Amino acid sequence: MLKTSLNEGWTFSQVSSEHCPDVKESWNPCSLPTSIHVELKRLGKIPDPYKDLNEWKVQWIQEADWTFKTQFDVDKSLFNHEHVDLLLDGLDTYCTITLNGEHIANTENMFLSHRIDVKSVIKTNDNQLELHFKSPWYEARKAQAQNGGTDWFLGNGASNRLYSRKAQYGWGWDWGPVMMTVGPWKGVHLEVYDVRLEDVRIDTTLTGQTYDTATLTAAISLSDKQERDYLLDFTLVDSNNNIIRSARKHLASEKLRWDLGQEAKGWYPRGYGDQPLYRLEVELKDRGGHTLDMITKKVAFRSAQVIQEPLEGQEGTSFVFEVNGIRIFCGGSNWIPADSFLTDIDPARYRDWVNLLVKGNQNMLRVWGGGLYEAEELYDACDENGILVWQDFMFGCGLYPSYPKLNESIKEEAEQAVTRLRDHPSVVIFAGNNEDYALAESIGVMDYEDNSGDYMKSKFPARHIYEILLPEIVDRLSTIFYHRSSPYGGKSSSDQTVGDIHQWNVWHGTQEPWSNWDKLAGRFVSEFGMQGYPNIRTVNEWGDDKSQLFPQSRVSVNHNKADGFERRLELYLMENFRHAFDMSSYIYYTQIMQAECLSAAYRLWRRNSKGRGKEYTSGALVWQINDCWPCVSWAIADYYLRPKPAFFTIARELKRFTVGITRKHVKVYRDKSTSAFFEIKEQMELWACNSTLEYVDVKVVLETYNLNTKQRDWKSFDIQLGPNASTEIWQNIVPGQPTRTDDSQVPEPIVAQARLYLTDKPDQVEARFSSWPQPYKYLTFPEPGLKIDVKGDDVILSCEKPVKGLVLDVEGEECAWSDQALDLFPGDDQVVRAEGLNGRDVMFRYLGDGSA
Repeated sequence: MLKTSLNEGWTFSQVSSEHCPDVKESWNPCSLPTSIHVELKRLGKIPDPYKDLNEWKVQWIQEADWTFKTQFDVDKSLFNHEHVDLLLDGLDTYCTITLNGEHIANTENMFLSHRIDVKSVIKTNDNQLELHFKSPWYEARKAQAQNGGTDWFLGNGASNRLYSRKAQYGWGWDWGPVMMTVGPWKGVHLEVYDVRLEDVRIDTTLTGQTYDTATLTAAISLSDKQERDYLLDFTLVDSNNNIIRSARKHLASEKLRWDLGQEAKGWYPRGYGDQPLYRLEVELKDRGGHTLDMITKKVAFRSAQVIQEPLEGQEGTSFVFEVNGIRIFCGGSNWIPADSFLTDIDPARYRDWVNLLVKGNQNMLRVWGGGLYEAEELYDACDENGILVWQDFMFGCGLYPSYPKLNESIKEEAEQAVTRLRDHPSVVIFAGNNEDYALAESIGVMDYEDNSGDYMKSKFPARHIYEILLPEIVDRLSTIFYHRSSPYGGKSSSDQTVGDIHQWNVWHGTQEPWSNWDKLAGRFVSEFGMQGYPNIRTVNEWGDDKSQLFPQSRVSVNHNKADGFERRLELYLMENFRHAFDMSSYIYYTQIMQAECLSAAYRLWRRNSKGRGKEYTSGALVWQINDCWPCVSWAIADYYLRPKPAFFTIARELKRFTVGITRKHVKVYRDKSTSAFFEIKEQMELWACNSTLEYVDVKVVLETYNLNTKQRDWKSFDIQLGPNASTEIWQNIVPGQPTRTDDSQVPEPIVAQARLYLTDKPDQVEARFSSWPQPYKYLTFPEPGLKIDVKGDDVILSCEKPVKGLVLDVEGEECAWSDQALDLFPGDDQVVRAEGLNGRDVMFRYLGDGSA
């Protein structure tokens, strides 16, 4: 097996087409992988599409045709082999391939890799390879006209995207620009061989009462379908290159099975165990022992399933991920492509994103269906760090068509995707699409009574894809759980008692206050969110015209793609804060709003996971972890991996131990025969969560502080937390809060703080949470006596009176902060690590500080 890269020595140019005739060609050098936008920007022929209003200056690119070409020579010895294949790992999207003037293939699916036999076409010298890319916009319109021609309903972008197997977000989304890329977005190379390992399927299990018994099976497929006399050597190696097992087989059709017992260790999600990874080396040899081909596959041992069973005390069923017998509360994020220009993503950037998830105490990442089957580097990093992956197939927010030609392409796409991703222990679920059933319900074309299986001519033809085509492929090629859609389950996709839901009644929908997250809970909440501005440095970088640096400017508005975002941001800001409109203030307020809103969701939904059989909510995945360009969105870290304050408040809610408080105003009628006489009592509930698998003895201290009178009260509770569950601690009237007999009476502004200590570590705060009276706009914040001491990179924070929403920063290059959006309480000093502080003064902002 010989491989030769063809990624260097290319040129490209726009060429004439039906819609752009008489183009004057201009050939420029480039290397692969790449795309037209990236190359034109590099050459200075277009402005930076991410800055100012430049997005709209580059729309012509997607309407043009482009050609890439290269010349290469090959050694004549290549022709001694039986096969010479041209491999194109990814073409975006509508491409005609010619070699030495001979047409060899057409492609129209960005997600496919291609292997083409070129032995009869290739020659020794001066091979001319051309990739002619047609306009994705016009080709998608053509496919639409040829296969229905109607404007199918969809949630984002233009309707022709539904007919194109191209990353859907390029048509524009409510967080991303219209940026339809074109070009060879993955590598090109030649492969020469006589026989090759076509496929190596590995299945592993971890069984036994304590899930400590490992098995491995491997099935081999060769390019040579005749039963010739080949040798197959198998070697299982651990991360230290120790050989665990080895074996030799004489026939590819003979399946390998190893009962490894405890020789191999189990792979666990982070927080529940280690992530040992092994390698299975498969070597194909002839009878003389000469190596013909070799593949190394990643191997991990784990058992994963989704448990959907009746729950104790509530309607419906659970939707909980169980790995090696452990039921996991999945606290994580949704993932969109990390850039509009995929070839600009350095492989290390994927690892940086996963490291951010780890820093944020998250354990699941959902790869969303409007992007792409992601780069190996992302899944590798998740494997190594114990991050579970929810993988959508690439359909999002639309009523997709279903016809034979398209379905054949989708079938090949799904087969390639499942075959590639099944080796990653992190991947625990495939979902058919994103929100397509919800959209079909919203326009009345989803008929749950129709279970005929004959859907292609129905009003929802893509049911054929999601209910027939995709589940067959997943079942045939893997052991991974398949879910028809996200969201899906119950009487509708919004059923809070079955399956997963996307809870958008905060921000979208009924625009509920975030204090209602507990009422909006589902069995698994796979999307929810709140917008927040990015870091001021990111805002400064999205435009060169500094006169546009205010929230209502045309440039700022162009960098927020959500419909009606002005009304929605202001609704939640006005309900909760007294805020200002200068850019720095607006950034601060939207960030604190996002931080408060999202952390409340995790806090209340994690409380809902009350142990085996009582997993009323088993997951919360925020929309979203990342951005594909510098913008305002729901992301909790911006395009440059700068975490927003919400990232840190969520991280606190996903620690091993957490403590939570809610408040409710309760009217108690003194005379039940009339509603004229009542008392208003402010009720408080206190609980804690423990994600470990052991019972844990703790002390919880509850303190209150009256902002008007400075009166302080406290209570202490010695309790035992149940394993992998929440535990209720106390419920009563807020300490120090008098009973009111009239709505005109203003409640006392009492701040409560709960601190949790492990009994065997009585001086170390394991978790804390401060509950403030809401809405914050009614409060008069006293001067808190904030004190900031710096020792190296440690920032020590203390106060004389409670502080709300403390955000730290420095002038110039940012620090890497260990925590943000802090609530301080007198007598409870907190230490924040600031890597890169280097002796600089610490700037700060908090609610009521004069500037806020």
